[in-house]
Amino acid sequence: MSRVTINDVARASDTSKKTVSRVLNNEPNVRDSVRERVLAAVAELHYRPLTSARSLATNRSFSIGLLYDNLSPSYIMEVQAGVLEACEARQYSMMVQPLVSTAPDFVERVEGILSRHQPDGLILTPPITDHAKLLKYLRESELPFASIAPRQPKDCIGVMLHEREAAAEMVAHLASLGHRRIAHILGDPKHGAGIWRLAGYRDGMKRAGLKEDPAYMVQGQFSFESGVAATRHLLALKRRPTAIFAADDDMAVGAIWAAAEAGVSVPGEISICGFDDTTIATQVWPPLTTVHQPVREMGKRATEELLLRVSGKGEARMVEVGYEMRMRASTAPAPESRAILQPRH
Repeated sequence: MSRVTINDVARASDTSKKTVSRVLNNEPNVRDSVRERVLAAVAELHYRPLTSARSLATNRSFSIGLLYDNLSPSYIMEVQAGVLEACEARQYSMMVQPLVSTAPDFVERVEGILSRHQPDGLILTPPITDHAKLLKYLRESELPFASIAPRQPKDCIGVMLHEREAAAEMVAHLASLGHRRIAHILGDPKHGAGIWRLAGYRDGMKRAGLKEDPAYMVQGQFSFESGVAATRHLLALKRRPTAIFAADDDMAVGAIWAAAEAGVSVPGEISICGFDDTTIATQVWPPLTTVHQPVREMGKRATEELLLRVSGKGEARMVEVGYEMRMRASTAPAPESRAILQPRH
């Protein structure tokens, strides 16, 4: 069978080749009836435009790059899924590139990637989204980019969430369960998320009238392994916490693992909660109480804003998304609260 061409679609829809091209590129000023006729012909003929032909016609590569330097596989997989969904809807391809943003030749490596693949734009994830030297280079080269959760959202397009308020609400939830010794496993300080969630932890403690204890604030790295190590340290304290708020789900799952290793019941002896609500949150036992950050939606929305900027067919902006509290079985009233509530015999 010969390959279906744009001319075949034009004949089947009784339109011109130029009109088919305008419909496929989602250009304005095409009557709805004509657009529907063209799309019906595309579906019937199973037409797939050649990327090379589109590139020659428009001087674009019809691909975007996703750059990341993040130890949380759950987070990155969710972002990728959202980016891919938005790309497929616009017939774009996605290039995924892991990087080490602290490397001395980081920007030079990005330059090499751009030279080889020539994407139409980039999606930046934390902490790359805040790399000052890279941002300066991208702006000077006028390459469009969208940022996910940047520290400085001004003059950026992309997507963000009020992580500080969400973290404070989670700490308030633990305090409402009677917990007074609430620990925090900090996220990577290079990430805006690590800074915002620590600030939210402190806000929540202050609002609950609880005093911070430096011994209960342990550094993590947004990884399962760092969650295990931090929780081992917390459980070894003479007066260990009754609740742990980890700055992401991977560290929270590491905390659950370390508690099981030590024979500490979750949530019977210690409550554990996280942040992000990635897939792993419902795959661990007990299921994890966490802040639902719509990571997949954030990847999708950032890509949609980027493609608006690339196409010049709309005003791209910084989009805010909401969060939700997901209360599950990894948190319960503090042991001392349960003792007070138990009836006397």
